[in-house]
Amino acid sequence: MTALATRGNWSEPLVEEVAEGVHRIPLPLPLDGLHAVNVYALVQDDGLTLVDGGWALEASRSRLDRALAALGAGVGDVRRMLVTHAHRDHYTQAVALRRETGAPISLGAGERAVLDLLADPTRPNTGRWQVQLDGNGAPDLAARVADLLEETATQAQWWELPDVWLDGEELHGVGDRTLRAVATPGHTTGHMVFVDDAAGLLFAGDHVLPHITPSIGFEAAGGYLPLGAYLQSLAAVRAMPDARLLPAHGPVSDSVHARVDELLDHHRTRLDDVAAAVSAGASTGAEVAARLRWTGRGRALDTLDPVNQVLAVLETIAHLDLLEVRGRLRAETVDGVRRFSSG
Repeated sequence: MTALATRGNWSEPLVEEVAEGVHRIPLPLPLDGLHAVNVYALVQDDGLTLVDGGWALEASRSRLDRALAALGAGVGDVRRMLVTHAHRDHYTQAVALRRETGAPISLGAGERAVLDLLADPTRPNTGRWQVQLDGNGAPDLAARVADLLEETATQAQWWELPDVWLDGEELHGVGDRTLRAVATPGHTTGHMVFVDDAAGLLFAGDHVLPHITPSIGFEAAGGYLPLGAYLQSLAAVRAMPDARLLPAHGPVSDSVHARVDELLDHHRTRLDDVAAAVSAGASTGAEVAARLRWTGRGRALDTLDPVNQVLAVLETIAHLDLLEVRGRLRAETVDGVRRFSSG
């Protein structure tokens, strides 16, 4: 065991006991800006329960094996996997482990549409993003990243369906503890968090992250008003008793409420900034995104790599859509491009 991880070293290989019988295992990711995903191993008398599975990569599996060995266990001791959402850094290694061990996977029912899409090798899973970019004033960006996004899409064989579909409020006995599944749509349509009410723990997935904001609107089979859903889900988590935050990316922290308040403030400010950009003359999603600043370093849109430019424009569109529904902006389609004006 090690001392508690800090913000700076949370992705380093270790097995960190974050609560009695709960161990955080950071597994590597092949991404420039995000280096690890936290998988949580819960020890019970008859084996282990994993919350999230990691990305099906050789380096990830090797580190998981070493981490479980440090707990005196192996993948054969995994009895079930509770997965917060169907992104490849959370889901695909769970599929690989199930093939090897038979341990069942539970996943939010709202992820069914995206899994059906990703599991079909004949359907391009970048189509929705390209349509959104084309229709919001970013056709050049759509063309530039089309091949890249298709290339980085995980192969269809990793997108098998789970054994159990969760609707929310299901109770899972894990040894002498009980985890409650709570639907938190927004980052994805079927995102789930798992709450240990007795111990005051929230396994948050990507819903509440300690030092980045989860992407909104970047989903191959997107739902209606993802930002509206996300803000409602944050409010629902804020209404629960405060708990210790066990995120998928970043270190463990002591207060879910404190971070939720920061995220709600961020999006309130972002909505105001987007409305101000439209008032100042920007009319398309691409134009508004170009007037905003991105990442904690306040970078301009054109300084981001192409994939992060896509994330930025799609997130801007999510803010514009919510402002339209709230009556702060008006939208009309001109020559196939959506243009916004002050309401």
